[in-house]
Amino acid sequence: MAPATASRDIAVLNAELDWLWAALSERFQRYFAAEGAAEGVTVLSPPPLDGTDTEYARLVTEWEMGPAERLALVLALAPHLRPQALDGFLMVNKQSERGYSEFGGWRGKTHGGFLPTGETVLFLLAGADLEARVEAARMFDEDHGFARGDILRVQTAEPGEPSASGVLRVSTDILKRLTSGSRHRPDYGVNFPAKRITTPLEWEDLVLAPEVMEEVEDIRTWLREADTLMGQWGLARVVKPGYRALFYGPPGTGKTLTATLVGADAGVDVYRVDLSMVVSKYIGETEKNLANVFDQAENKNWVLFFDEADALFGRRTQTTNSNDRHANQEVSYLLQRVEDFPGVTVLATNRKANIDEAFARRFQSVTYFPMPDAEQRLALWRGVFEGSDRLADDVNLWALAEGYELSGGAITNVVRYAAIRSVQRGDEQMSQSDLLAGVAKERRKEGKTS
Repeated sequence: MAPATASRDIAVLNAELDWLWAALSERFQRYFAAEGAAEGVTVLSPPPLDGTDTEYARLVTEWEMGPAERLALVLALAPHLRPQALDGFLMVNKQSERGYSEFGGWRGKTHGGFLPTGETVLFLLAGADLEARVEAARMFDEDHGFARGDILRVQTAEPGEPSASGVLRVSTDILKRLTSGSRHRPDYGVNFPAKRITTPLEWEDLVLAPEVMEEVEDIRTWLREADTLMGQWGLARVVKPGYRALFYGPPGTGKTLTATLVGADAGVDVYRVDLSMVVSKYIGETEKNLANVFDQAENKNWVLFFDEADALFGRRTQTTNSNDRHANQEVSYLLQRVEDFPGVTVLATNRKANIDEAFARRFQSVTYFPMPDAEQRLALWRGVFEGSDRLADDVNLWALAEGYELSGGAITNVVRYAAIRSVQRGDEQMSQSDLLAGVAKERRKEGKTS
């Protein structure tokens, strides 16, 4: 966010917080004076946003927020931006010697101030007016813009407790957008077992067979034109949102790189799901871990990439015991989440036969990544050394490409080994013998000796 833009954004947020303060003051005054306590406070004129080129103004316009939605949003922002604005809710009811039930709210483990709940929103907007409370509560329905845009939610309450008692949470993505002008990128960890992957390579560096590139072009087109196809072409009536692709073939043939470049080409983030942190032997934990990923990715337009996907999306088996039932339930759950995900999901595996057929039927694209032929291998060798002066005069890339069937990943390993060998003997260039030694080492890894 540029300094000038930042100052405008801060000014708008300050004005909204001042408006919230005025609305709270009026609500408290009316409520405790028992005068007009049933009237809403949205009659207070909100700060003007016309012509304000800020993230907050764009968000309000995009989701057509009225004064009630704006008050709810700024109330959720207050603990992050001006926590003292909510200190009035900390007053104690002298009759019950505790906080006022109608205020809702809760105290955090480390935060010393007041944290609003759905009940706090309803008190602010409606006071004791039951009809107005029911109307205000609709902004937390799943079909409201708050939920559809992953902007604001009332966190699910404990079983048996009022639904409005859940914590009022503004999404991390929206908070980041409004305060810094940037997108939130979650950190890899227990609560988000996926890591953003990038590459310094460009689309032109990708070497694939023509039939493979044709399949990949379909994914690129969907990422660019999905809104047009679903909206203007009317496909939303008959087609589920999202795109599901299966990449399969030998290791090192470009499956991961292709997924990464597809995302980069469309300007969206690609997250590789870490299956070691997802799969759990404890019942329900695998589903919970996957939910953490899908829930955060729901409205972010990310590409989710599952490498070695057969470990997670394997075939369902005949049920003979409780373990089989649990495993089948996991696969069924994953099938449903993948099918409902509105973004692009790419599954990669070396063994297509291990993928459950129910998944295969739901893929829009099933692409085989074969070992590259001699021409493609030559392009890969040349691509690795493009712009480099580290090749000795005796190097014959065509001989290497024609004589040895290697994947792109294996060629990269060969070059790494040849470079190490050259440095070890104090040479600044790789020779043909260095590269051949690397080829021999790579082939031994594959069980080939000739």
